[in-house]
Amino acid sequence: MFMSQVVEKPFPNIDRALVIVGSDLRGSIYGIYDLCEQMGVSPWYWWADVPVKKSKGVWALPVKKIQTSPSVNANYASGQYGPGFNHYFYPRVFELLLRLRANYFWPAMWSSMFGVDDTANQAIADAYGIVMGSSHTEPMMRATNEWSTFGKQYGGNGQWEFDTNNASLREFFKYGAQRAKPYGGNSLFTMAMRGSGDTALTLTQDQAITVLQNVVATQRDVLSKVFNGSRVQDIPQMWCLYKEVQGYYEGGMTVPDDITLLWADDNWGNIRRLPVGNETNRVGGAGVYYHVDYVGDPRDYKWINTIQLQKTLEQMQLALGRGADRIWILNVGDLKALEIPINHFLDLAYDATKWPYDSVPSWLKQWAAREFGPEYSDDISSVVDRYGMYAARRKYELIDATTYSVLNYNEADAVLAQWDDLAGDAQEVHDQLDDAYKPAYYEMVLHPVLAGQVVNQIYVGAAKNKLYALQRRNKANEVADDVLEYFKKDHALTKRYHDLLGGKWDHMLDQTHLGYDLSWHGPLYRGYWQQPMRNTLPPLTYTQDLETSLAGNIGVAVEGSNASIAGDDAWHPNSGNTLVLPPMDPYGPKTRWIDIFARGTSGCAWNVTPVVPYVVATPSTGFTGGNNGTDTRVYINIDWSKASSPLNNTVVNINITSSCGTSWGNFKAPIVQVPVSNLAVPPNFTGFVESDKHIAIEAEHTSRNTLVNGVSYTTLPSYGRTLSGVTLMPVLAKTQTVEAGPVLEYDIWTFTPTPLANVTLLLSPSLNQNGPSRPLKYAITFDSDAPIVRQFVSNYTGGDMPKGWNQAVADGVWGFASGNSTRTTHDLSKGGKHTLRVWALEPGVVFQRILVDLGGGVRGSYLGPPESFRVGVDTVGAFDGTNFAGVQVGDVL
Repeated sequence: MFMSQVVEKPFPNIDRALVIVGSDLRGSIYGIYDLCEQMGVSPWYWWADVPVKKSKGVWALPVKKIQTSPSVNANYASGQYGPGFNHYFYPRVFELLLRLRANYFWPAMWSSMFGVDDTANQAIADAYGIVMGSSHTEPMMRATNEWSTFGKQYGGNGQWEFDTNNASLREFFKYGAQRAKPYGGNSLFTMAMRGSGDTALTLTQDQAITVLQNVVATQRDVLSKVFNGSRVQDIPQMWCLYKEVQGYYEGGMTVPDDITLLWADDNWGNIRRLPVGNETNRVGGAGVYYHVDYVGDPRDYKWINTIQLQKTLEQMQLALGRGADRIWILNVGDLKALEIPINHFLDLAYDATKWPYDSVPSWLKQWAAREFGPEYSDDISSVVDRYGMYAARRKYELIDATTYSVLNYNEADAVLAQWDDLAGDAQEVHDQLDDAYKPAYYEMVLHPVLAGQVVNQIYVGAAKNKLYALQRRNKANEVADDVLEYFKKDHALTKRYHDLLGGKWDHMLDQTHLGYDLSWHGPLYRGYWQQPMRNTLPPLTYTQDLETSLAGNIGVAVEGSNASIAGDDAWHPNSGNTLVLPPMDPYGPKTRWIDIFARGTSGCAWNVTPVVPYVVATPSTGFTGGNNGTDTRVYINIDWSKASSPLNNTVVNINITSSCGTSWGNFKAPIVQVPVSNLAVPPNFTGFVESDKHIAIEAEHTSRNTLVNGVSYTTLPSYGRTLSGVTLMPVLAKTQTVEAGPVLEYDIWTFTPTPLANVTLLLSPSLNQNGPSRPLKYAITFDSDAPIVRQFVSNYTGGDMPKGWNQAVADGVWGFASGNSTRTTHDLSKGGKHTLRVWALEPGVVFQRILVDLGGGVRGSYLGPPESFRVGVDTVGAFDGTNFAGVQVGDVL
């Protein structure tokens, strides 16, 4: 902690002075850097090139400021600073840590040996007041590479196995303690051990527990002897419960009470477990090891920032509530490109009470004002906030051409429209900034936005190219060319980053990120286990430009169907000639679409003619192909003032004729059908209405939300994949019951009676942080039916993960492909009004969306259908049905 105050005559010959007093070395440094930040020096002035603000003068107000103690007690380097990570490089890191009010550091484990690469490193850390440690798998202040480099000199069999080589390992541990002894006040020792190279021990759990308890006893004895005169319990130590190590702890392994237990996330930002019961009373307390970068299952993510700050905030508030506040350590991989999540995480750690669940927009606004000026803070915070949601939907390394649907719900186009809007907004801010601020803005804001946009354009383009090639569209070639241009742009964006400021950040962002195999270790595995060795494009297909096309010169495809009147036998006497659009009603999308496209070299005039006047086609005529026209998207909408009422699934034909048809003899003219329903809900109903045999609900849009005995639900804005999350509060709430717990209620109206209505909840991929006795559960029912209780996270321990975890973290939700653990079946045999009730039975359950399928009504997509129409909130006729977090999709082909 520190205090700053203007003092009269603090020293002889000094009339007045601003005095900064710290409780220790770091407290004083924090006070100095706090003053620097107030004067206009960003913590990122060097690492992110934020210009230092200049002013005509600096004045200290006559007030006392007291800052209490914190809430929580690679290639680039070699190219810029010489071989290894040395004492020229680390001061840059240490200064940044202190300016961000951090004090604990684990050096990179794979490519360095902190105490060996440069013997001045540890002394430099001590001078800066940085507490040094070593990673979860590197005990006693010794790097992984030290054993492979020096292990043989300790004799024995040379194996990293304590049960067979304990004498050698004892000496190895001893040297680490001796090397750290001169800096004992700034050392935190990692205890126990894992297997060689960050792997599990090759022992059964019982064997491992016995061996590791002997390891800890030996390490404690070494510390006691090396730090003679100090009580071993006064020497800071921690045990990281990472992967299988958590299983050893839960299997009965104990360590002395003064050792801090460092609980870990699943490497994807979901804390696996937190202190419960008497674990909260440990003298050593508890902490959290958290990731914003990772190498491992289900796939690496380490290129650029894909972190949603709202998720970090929600998880770390759980940690604080459970008393895991002694140590917070963040795995960041490359420091560059993760500036924002690093800053946010450390601000939470320093003063968690300042940043409640809805604080991310406020934090971003303050961050943007500090870095770029208050005049841009609203626009920049909006850009970064939206980016966090879009990037976290699915890590870039996991996106492929099948991720977003190009057929259903206009999903792919909606996602691209969001990225286009975001890129436009980000570029607009960039163009207004003074030149001095543009490098920092490009590094932290504009590059990730443009890079994310390009990745999505590449994969959506590849999906369209594949579909168009199967339809024999000429446009397949144009789309393939576009994808190639985006591929070049991806490289240009990286090169622009490398060229900033005369090459200051050359080799940053070198990580390959395009062309991951479909599977790491399965039958499709090809190449290096981490990432592709070169960026490569997804497969692309071209159609040949011939004088004659056996597929004809024109084709037709419709929304929601991968079938088309196209292909080698399209519009052929022996082929089918009917396509069916998704249904239309007043409570669904106001338009559906038909594509009329060129498949040959000759142009064709065409007409689209619905057989009833209330179905309208826009445009209804056109020319496609040849030199005078291109593909056309025809929108179908309903003039409800002319439609009779009621209509219920009345199939209306839409005829399509073409000037090219006469050349085919027995040619069958294509027919498109659209089912039309003109049904209405009673005027006194308020709630969600069925359309296309489904209802989609954003969890925050409740009809009622109750409070019971101080327990209620809170909305986490901009959390998750589409809009927000809803979770139980407070985090220390006991297990809830259906009878006595708060409930979320949603009034809905159905037209389709079915005894087999399926409801899928999309929930954040949280884990059983309350321990195995309190796994995450929810309950659900309609009307007065008996509630169904669903445990959607199966029990797990150690290095095991719950069933469906790989898919859940890849998708960013439990639900859909992660199994049926979030799907329940209900009897809605009677149409009309129903009330859907949902209960979170444990803190940590976060609802995002609810999907009610009334019989094949939920079509394949990544995000699910857009939210359904709400009577009393939406306006009939204005609802587009292509709305993802506020974006409406226009005329995109």
